[in-house]
Formats: sequence, structure tokens, C-alpha cells
Amino acid sequence: MANSDKLGFGGLVAPTLRRVTAITPLHLDVLAGQDGLDRPVRWVAVSELEDPTPFLEGGELVLTTGMRLTPGDAVPYISRLVARGATGLGFGVGLGHDLVPAAYVDAAAAAGLPLVEVPRDTPFIAIGKVVSELIAAEQYEEISRAFAAQGRLTRAALQPSGTGAVIDRLAREISGWALLLDDAGAVRHVADATGTGPPAQEKAAALRPELARLKRTSSPASLALATPGEHMIIQPLGRRGFFVVGAARPFSPIEHTVVNAAGSLLTLALEQGRDQRAAAGRVRTAVFRLLLAGQAEAAADALAALGGTLPEGAVAVLACETADEESLTEALPCFTARWGRVVVALAPAADAHRLAERAAGHGRVGVGVPGVALALGLDQAERALASAHPVAHFAELAGQGLLALLEPGAATAFAAAMLAPLREYGSRGDLVESLRAYLASNGHWDAAAQRLGIHRHTLRYRMKRVSELLGRDLDDPSARAELWIALCL
Repeated sequence: MANSDKLGFGGLVAPTLRRVTAITPLHLDVLAGQDGLDRPVRWVAVSELEDPTPFLEGGELVLTTGMRLTPGDAVPYISRLVARGATGLGFGVGLGHDLVPAAYVDAAAAAGLPLVEVPRDTPFIAIGKVVSELIAAEQYEEISRAFAAQGRLTRAALQPSGTGAVIDRLAREISGWALLLDDAGAVRHVADATGTGPPAQEKAAALRPELARLKRTSSPASLALATPGEHMIIQPLGRRGFFVVGAARPFSPIEHTVVNAAGSLLTLALEQGRDQRAAAGRVRTAVFRLLLAGQAEAAADALAALGGTLPEGAVAVLACETADEESLTEALPCFTARWGRVVVALAPAADAHRLAERAAGHGRVGVGVPGVALALGLDQAERALASAHPVAHFAELAGQGLLALLEPGAATAFAAAMLAPLREYGSRGDLVESLRAYLASNGHWDAAAQRLGIHRHTLRYRMKRVSELLGRDLDDPSARAELWIALCL
């Protein structure tokens, strides 16, 4: 995309002097400095001063008839133009001089400054108009190319791969490489249109100091970096990560425009993705609530709307404490749902140990006994999570207490009979879990209500109903002990 004949100066896209002198109707003749004809002409400046440089900015084609110039002024005059950054000198003949003085041709040749002879029949204003029209045409072309590139990026953003497609397209648009990083600086996607870009992981590691500096700023902004062989731009994507682009040469104005457009598309895609993931998370939580209530068919139907399925056969419940639910969910190829302060995963029994170890990379994990009732497995996983181990399996915890001494059949029958009034209470399936949360919180209303995600007055009403249905005083320690045992079976 870069073009050596088009360089940006102060927002203008300038044509080269070679292009200007090639316009036949102007009849311009290059007398010296042919090697400098690819310099951009930012503007045309007409001056008869012995020293016009105080009125120049650099990049101008200076036009003069040389009325006030003598051959002895040639070297200092040309030297001042070169020092100021003039693109070239147009010397008009037929007024002050019939020919361009040889001293000026020699001085320009020695300094490498293009010197152009302007015939009397070519008005200076005609040269100015030509340059102005060329600049306008170049600007229009650059704008058109920028719009076309933005269109290609937008179409890439609409592809199923979304952000990855945008990164791939961006690398091709700048003829360089591009990285998409998460907020921690880990590589999420890489594209290299040159085939010679730096290794992604190596580059991401080298950029961590700059990423940390950007994260500390109150209003994240882009950062440009340059080394002798590489130019880079780092842009934050809200608080969702960063993207980095690099090339072996400086970026042109149009490429800066393309990079900014890509940043907007990536930010929008990530924000929309976050909203979609949040909505999907709420659905999974509702599915898990249905499973706890014994409504497995309704849970499966609800999950199918997300394109997901529930594991078949015996499962183990994993309770995970993590600060990054999104990363944990992506790491576990099984059903997951937010449940209070933990993320719950339902792992097939055969994969429970392997998935627990994988989940441990994102936080602490408690694992229930595979194959038990879902509510019991959840309770076991949460109790295992309370241990000091990064990964704790309830079945491997030392000292299972009195429950281990009970005869399984009799204990299960006892629990079923005791809790039957709650399970049979109309279509309400929340009394058992409310009781579990209340007892697990040692009767603290606020803690239990927060765990359930309900108001404490709602919990008080439910506990009053539990007491009435069971005919037991929940303030009685023995009643609490029996109920807790029943809930754990």
C-alpha cells in the first residue's frame, strides 16, 4: 500500500517533482539534480527575494526569475534552499535572464537540488495550479483507497471468525504483521502478510512493558514504536485487550487510517461478544437451576438453544473459584455455569481429574464424588473447595466424619423421607437449596441470601415454610444436624 511517490506532509498528499516536470504543456526542462526528482512537491512558492527561506516550510518548489540574483549569489542561495528543505528550484527565463546562469546550474548540481528551467511562455501561476490540482487528485485517491480498505475490514468483521478475520485482513492491508492480544498480553490471533514477521509469542513477551504502561493510563491511547528495521503501533481495545501492527517501513497516512478503522471494528466486535457471552452465561445458570430442581429435560432444551448439550452418564461436579470466568469456560470442554461465588462445571466421570487439573490453571477447584446426586455433588465440591489445596477431591479428603459410618441404604432412605415434604411442595424446587444455603451459612441470613442471590426477607419466608412443612424448629441444633446430614446424602 505504501507508494514512494506519495508522502504525507501536514495532511497533504504531495505529487513528486518528476510528475510535475513530466506535464508536457508546462515545457519544463530539468537542468540539474535529476536524482532528486522523486521528492514530493508540497506547494509552489514564488519569490524574488535574495533569501526566501524565512517564508518557506520545506517541501516547496521555489520559482524565481532571478531579477535580484547575480552569479556570485548562486552557492549561498542554493545552499539556503537545501538547508530549508526545498524540493527544487524553478528558474524563469526570458525576463531577467535569457538562460539560467551556469553558476546556478553548477551549484544546484553540486548540492543535489533539482533545478528546472521555466520558459517565458509558462506562467508561474500555471505551475501552481497544476500542483494544486495534483494534490487534490492524490487526496481524493487516498481517501478512496482508505474507504475501500475500511470496506474490506468491515466485511472481514462480519465473517464467523470475527476478530481473527479482521486481524488477517489488517496484516494484508498494511503489508506487514498484526497481533491480537488479551488484556494480560497473551496472543489470541496472529497474522503475517510478509512471512518474515517476528514470532508471535516472542513479540508479545517483548511488548509487555509497553502494554503495562498503556494499562496504567487513565484514558488508553495508541503507542507508536520505531526501531531501525521495524515500525509498530499498539492500540488498546477498551479493557478487552490490545492489537499490534508492524511493518519494516513507516506507516503512510492511509495506513494510519486503516489501523484506526480496524481498532474501532475490533473494539466493537469484542464488546458485542462480551454482551453475547454474558447472556449465554445467564442461560447456563438457569439451566443449572433447572438441573438442581430435577427438571433435566427442560434444562437440556434450554441449553440446546445455545448449541450445547449436557454430559451423559455419571458426572462429577467441579466448583471453581476464578477471577476470569471467560477463560475458564473456554478452557473446559464441558457444561459450565456461574453459581453464586463459584463457577460450576459438570465433567464426565472419566475426565474429572483431567479437567480439574486444567481448571486449576484459572483458580482453586473442588471436586465432588462422581455419580452422586447433583445437589450432593455440588455440596461436596464446595466443601472440598474450602480446603487449602489448589485441587481438592472430596473423596480424597481425610476424615469424612460420621457420614462415612452410616449404612448407605438406610441413610439414603432417612434423607429421602425427611426431605420429602420439601421436594413435594407443589412445583417449587427452591426450598431444599434454600435450606442448604441457610445451614451452610450457620443460620446467617445475609450470607445465605447472598449465596442464593435473593433478598433476606425472601429467605426468611422460605425458612418459615420449611419449618412448617417439616414440623421442626430450625433453631434447634439437633434438628439442624439431622437436616444437614439428610442434605449431604
